[in-house]
Amino acid sequence: MDEKRLTVLRADIMGQMALIDEAARKLEERAIGLQAENEIQLESVAYQIHNLYNAVEDLLKIIAGHFENQVADASRWHIELLRRMKQEIPGVRPTLLSDQTFGLLNGLRGFRHFFRHAYMAPIEYEQLVINLAKARRLLPVPQQDADRFLQQVGSTDER
Repeated sequence: MDEKRLTVLRADIMGQMALIDEAARKLEERAIGLQAENEIQLESVAYQIHNLYNAVEDLLKIIAGHFENQVADASRWHIELLRRMKQEIPGVRPTLLSDQTFGLLNGLRGFRHFFRHAYMAPIEYEQLVINLAKARRLLPVPQQDADRFLQQVGSTDER
């Protein structure tokens, strides 16, 4: 990748990481003192988990857009994007997602799908707590994965 494209990619990743950090901040803010009987707070925390997942997924789309074509199967693009970003594409780009990140995102993808499509279903406290824990484990890893990825992309030009 030439230096100009790498600079644009770095800027795009940094901009998206700022959005991920903001989603994480709001999630932590809304989760303070989480109570099973506080329906409004449960919905707010669920919404912020949804937002965090979407912000990370947008990071994956940014990176995929810099290197390769879109996922062809529109009906399964969420999981296909995760799978693709877990793979190295020789001669194109290194892997982005660690196994840990993939697992956490895949679990949160299911929660995001439920939240987005369940409409009138109540948020179950126990399920929310499980997904909140996944989201909290996810928080540091997108930056770590992005840093490792950018280091590898930058070093391939030097070979």
